[in-house]
Amino acid sequence: MSEAIYVTVQADIKQKIYQGKFPNLKLPDERSLAEQYSVSRSSIKRALNVLVQQGVIFKKRGSGTFVNPLYLKNNAIFQHEGSNLGVSDSFRVDGQAPSIELLDFQVVPATPEQQQALFLNDGDFVYEIKRLRRLAGVPFMIERGYVPITVLPGLNKEIVSGSVYEYVENTKKRTVTKSFMTIMAEPSNKEDQKLLELKPNEPVGIMEGIFFMDDGTPLEFSTMRLHYKYLRYNAFVSLDTE
Repeated sequence: MSEAIYVTVQADIKQKIYQGKFPNLKLPDERSLAEQYSVSRSSIKRALNVLVQQGVIFKKRGSGTFVNPLYLKNNAIFQHEGSNLGVSDSFRVDGQAPSIELLDFQVVPATPEQQQALFLNDGDFVYEIKRLRRLAGVPFMIERGYVPITVLPGLNKEIVSGSVYEYVENTKKRTVTKSFMTIMAEPSNKEDQKLLELKPNEPVGIMEGIFFMDDGTPLEFSTMRLHYKYLRYNAFVSLDTE
């Protein structure tokens, strides 16, 4: 089965789970799913195994395949699909992607922190990209990203007003496959309160990370300041006992 078909089947099953298409939390058996999607049972098995690894579903021997109720209860707004590991490009509410408002775009000298994170030298420059993300018209994230000019020469306002990672994939034939992420919270500042519509006594969530392309090159050092209501990030841990 081609990767495109596999991704489509997996994404569609997950979308149906989000939409509550399985009210009893039990999925159809593999044979029924294979007939529904007109693919082989081995293809369905592969798609289901990935969802198991993600903690979305679980298989109970002799009983079938079920939706993880805790996954639904704590359904994170971050729902990654596709080949790029772009956190800010992977936020979804009811399957809808956020809108992007470009607040600032300029070329600046890399700070010592950015030099260390992106493996740059003294005198190197980066693109500074500041954007506001909205979901259904509601502001939820201020994003500041720093991309080395040497890695992506020729970036412009039109490109950074959309998905930079999709641009990298389409034009450079590279994908973002690894990241190192820190998640924390702190008191909101005046800019947070203005752009995210927070009260002075309300906190802001912070996701800070370095994103690497599939060849190991650091692409971006990014800081995302989120409305605290949207700071929910699930993790599924499985211990290999073999």
